[in-house]
Amino acid sequence: MTKKTLNITNGRSLTNYLEKENYEGDILTWHEMLCEGPTEKEIDTTSFFEKRKVFLESVYNAEYDILKVQSEIRKTNNINDYQEVILWFEYDLFCHINLIAAISLLKQKGIRIPIFLVCSGRIEGEIGLKGLAELTPEQLSTHYKDKIELSIDDIALAQKAWRIYCDHDHNLLKPLITRPSNFKYLSICLKAHLKRFPDTRSGLSTLQYNILKLIGEHKIKSRHHLVGYVLHYQGYYGFGDMQIVRLIDELEILYTETEDTLTLNRDGYLALEHQRNFRKALDCNIVFGGVNKREFQFDKKTNKLIKNTVNAN
Repeated sequence: MTKKTLNITNGRSLTNYLEKENYEGDILTWHEMLCEGPTEKEIDTTSFFEKRKVFLESVYNAEYDILKVQSEIRKTNNINDYQEVILWFEYDLFCHINLIAAISLLKQKGIRIPIFLVCSGRIEGEIGLKGLAELTPEQLSTHYKDKIELSIDDIALAQKAWRIYCDHDHNLLKPLITRPSNFKYLSICLKAHLKRFPDTRSGLSTLQYNILKLIGEHKIKSRHHLVGYVLHYQGYYGFGDMQIVRLIDELEILYTETEDTLTLNRDGYLALEHQRNFRKALDCNIVFGGVNKREFQFDKKTNKLIKNTVNAN
């Protein structure tokens, strides 16, 4: 007898792929990017959806169809009518914040059935990291066969990470970085998250710093050209076009733009050399879960977030 399965995918591309390859079970498509914007610990609530709508529509001018998102999430309302849940999420920060939210949602719905994880990343014999929708049908089938059943400890870890992310002290994520689990890429993603806050030396996040390095090291013709480079070289962030465009636009005081070139200006070089802190000049007012980015800086020496004082650089 075939098991009754609920597959939770990281997006429409993968949902289409699973349907094309005739994977069994119902599919819930996760229509969110919880790595940015305000969140709440309880996910399936009116206030949660309204906060997400305000953020995405104001920051990205992206339509947020609450009914569409709700209709997917509420496929978990009778979760124990299924025999198993399979989570299909990738190696990057974008996916991992959604992943810990999805697990927390399942626990909020009172799940009592096994939860499995299919997670892509490094593929043996290939260079670079691959998303699930980028795998060949054979590679995807292998990942599916090798899916990992999450333990009680894995689920508790995901819940704790989500609660901390939704709260005000993200330094509490640090002990989770070294905790053993079946989440192969979670530690890397949590480290990457902490480095999204402004560095105490330059005022730039790691990804912002890397964007400036790309401008300095390559012949960049336009912002659109730069987006392609950043998407390719962003490592474990997994951001989409619109997130990268926002980051590039925020940095415009640090480069000079002509009709056919982008080049670093003097301030751009000073930022790369850690000779000046540009946190106040950039003044990025964006929230990660329960914390506003402008409230903290990342101190590389102590490897932790430091809360800003009124007169701090």
